Amino acid sequence: MSRAVPVLYRVVRRVAEGLLTLLIASVLIFGAMYVAPGSLVATLLGGPESVNAESIRAITEAYHLDEPFVVQYWYWLEGVLQGSFGRSYVYGLPVTTMLATRLETTGLLLVLSYTVIIGLGITFGILSATRRGRTDRVILVGTTFGSAIPQFVVALVLIGIFGVELGWFPVSGTGTGFADRLYHMVLPTFAVASVSLAVITRVTRQSMLDAFSQDHVEAARIRGIKSGPLVRRHVFRNALGPVMTMSGLILAGMLGGSVLVETVFGLNGVGSLLVDAINNNDFPVVQAVLLLMVGTYVVVTMIMDLLYPLVDPRVARKEKA
Repeated sequence: MSRAVPVLYRVVRRVAEGLLTLLIASVLIFGAMYVAPGSLVATLLGGPESVNAESIRAITEAYHLDEPFVVQYWYWLEGVLQGSFGRSYVYGLPVTTMLATRLETTGLLLVLSYTVIIGLGITFGILSATRRGRTDRVILVGTTFGSAIPQFVVALVLIGIFGVELGWFPVSGTGTGFADRLYHMVLPTFAVASVSLAVITRVTRQSMLDAFSQDHVEAARIRGIKSGPLVRRHVFRNALGPVMTMSGLILAGMLGGSVLVETVFGLNGVGSLLVDAINNNDFPVVQAVLLLMVGTYVVVTMIMDLLYPLVDPRVARKEKA
């Protein structure tokens, strides 16, 4: 049997699983609107004082509220598949437009945070596994604190020390111009990256220690291979699988993790848009942001699953067996 057949089967199966997950998530996200506290009609009319028989009838017809749940869901899903999430109940603007204006800030924040997580996390993990001694202990203590403290607490600490006391960095806003935007993103970046940076450091360290204990690494050491090539060719390469898996999970969940940090720093991103929408019962915006988060998670994890056998040949051999 051609090698392309199992690969194609795995791709089709993983895509089908991802689409099923998205479909189930979309039903739950849409249905959550009906179990939220408060009256949907009152929200659409702007408050209980505006509710009367005529306005209720007009809103009911406009939003198909007298139709069965399945029909209402189909109307919504049909719009989503065409790239429309409806209009904001509060601002009256297309939700797609509101999302587009916020994605730039959130995208920059996530790119910077992920760069810090991967760059520093893998570096610290390698140093901890190869240097050991005092370096290992310092990194272990640092990652213990980093993984135990919530991101919004880290954000408040960074604001207090580097923003208020030292005055090195701005504590709110997004700035103007590329360099100024990067400058404004320094503290939010490290707040978003804090927990995940500790996790990647720990995973890299443990994966490399496990690789160091394998027989082929000991054999390579006995053959006289020097420390640098030994780590690059035989240790880090074998440790890359778990690191890649955790990196993918972190990337997939970062959009949700940025919500509180954006709110603390007053950034006009997708996270702060979600918080405002929840507070105002602006359901079309909430549905769009949540579906974006779920979709991002599904797509990223699917891609990582498909790439994993390329990084770790042992997985590919198991799948063939």
